Amino acid sequence: MLLILGFLTVVAFIAAWYHLLRKTRYWSNQGVNQTNPIPLFGDGWEVIFGKINIADWLQNTYNLYPNARYIGCYNFTAPSLMIRDPDLIKQITVKDFDSFPNHSEFTDAESDPLWSKNLFALKDERWREMRHVMSPTFTSSKIKVIYTLISEAAEDFVKYFQNSSSNGAVLELEMKDVFTRFTNDVIASAAFGIKVDSLRYRDNTFYLEGKKITNFSGFINIMKFFALQTVPKLCKYLGIKFFSNATRIYMTNIIEETIKMRQEKNIIRPDIIQTLLDAAKAGNLSEKGTIDGKGKRSVEISLEDITSQVVIFFLAGFDSVSTAISFAAYELAVNKEIQDKLREEIRQTSQKGKVTYDALQQMKYLDMVLSEVLRKWPPTPFLDRVCSKPYTIEPINKEEKSITIAPNTEIWLPVYALHHDSQYYPEPEKFIPERFSEENKGSINSYVYAPFGFGPRSCIGNRFALIEVKALLYNLLLSFEIVPVKKTQIPLVLETGIQTNAKGGFWLGFKRIES
Repeated sequence: MLLILGFLTVVAFIAAWYHLLRKTRYWSNQGVNQTNPIPLFGDGWEVIFGKINIADWLQNTYNLYPNARYIGCYNFTAPSLMIRDPDLIKQITVKDFDSFPNHSEFTDAESDPLWSKNLFALKDERWREMRHVMSPTFTSSKIKVIYTLISEAAEDFVKYFQNSSSNGAVLELEMKDVFTRFTNDVIASAAFGIKVDSLRYRDNTFYLEGKKITNFSGFINIMKFFALQTVPKLCKYLGIKFFSNATRIYMTNIIEETIKMRQEKNIIRPDIIQTLLDAAKAGNLSEKGTIDGKGKRSVEISLEDITSQVVIFFLAGFDSVSTAISFAAYELAVNKEIQDKLREEIRQTSQKGKVTYDALQQMKYLDMVLSEVLRKWPPTPFLDRVCSKPYTIEPINKEEKSITIAPNTEIWLPVYALHHDSQYYPEPEKFIPERFSEENKGSINSYVYAPFGFGPRSCIGNRFALIEVKALLYNLLLSFEIVPVKKTQIPLVLETGIQTNAKGGFWLGFKRIES
């Protein structure tokens, strides 16, 4: 009896292994160049087990077939297609957007509405409706109004360190920590209408909550991230969510209190909450939307919807923007001549008086430097789309075959790898702001430069993020030189995992400029 059970166990194991092995040949069976996945774990095992950063993995995979337009990959057992060709990226993200309108489903919509109702996660018509509602918040005119809050936060940031240092002294700091405190203060002010001062009050709840929801480091958090994406139904059964119940309760309460205060005191602010409140007042009562007498579609806006949009803005603004500023600080520290040139432009601008939104936008070298930071260190190393209906990619090279992408197949757009491809950016590991000069930037294919995404689903808050970074760099470089210190890692190495952070931290110094 034991021999029979043992035999059946072995047979079952072999059958299961064969089934998993067969899944790893999905693309090769269609004549597509593919990776060499491990059964069950697919291609991501090195990232999951902390062997490599996801950006480096993307680069390695991208380089496997230098002449291919696309490469077959595997997200655990699910086949995905990495697109290398700029023309094909344009086709998928713009021309044939209706075939790839959504991001992959990150978690179960019913069990985690705080995530599933945000603009990034929404799908199809509901996404279009919410994008239309949110767009007015991020126009140049609206950001121009709210710029005063951003500028005030940047000035307060610099004053704090001015009061902590003397001329010529070097303050040795971990940049990601100090810059997340700045972005936290901007979000608190611009989105919630509250002042928290995270440099002085280091353990304020608003900041600690931001640290909690943007932490994807460590094996458990990485496994949670992949599990939510690949097996959402199992995560629902186990009660695993992107946002914890504590985060949901905290964010919902603070937004409820903000809305109540505004309504009681008749406060109107040009921010996300106000935009959504205005939409909710416009008779938007139907879940699917109704057509009013003027032929306009109304959209239901609930407290949950408002909370979800504000939280995703918090998530992106807290971590992505602070990461971009940290990389900018690093590049300026190790490229002194570039920092000096940028400071000279800043000084010339400052002589005209207090810097305005328009003045920042007219600073050409600052724009070049920031564009190159986002080229070399994009905040999101890859983007995704999901096929909504059968889609055929016709061959254009003799080694290609016609392939049909099945519905629900993920498409990967390797932003980091495109930004580091030498055929588009000579000497890609060098920091060269002149790539984005007036003379040169016109020659850059817009489908190989995507720090904020491609097509209709590009980041809605890109203008806000850019002006936030510019305002801080402007104020900071007027008073301080950013310098390497003993702990500075040169060249910078990325931490393993799914976030683009520096291994060991962004350790640099603020050196007070002699006044």
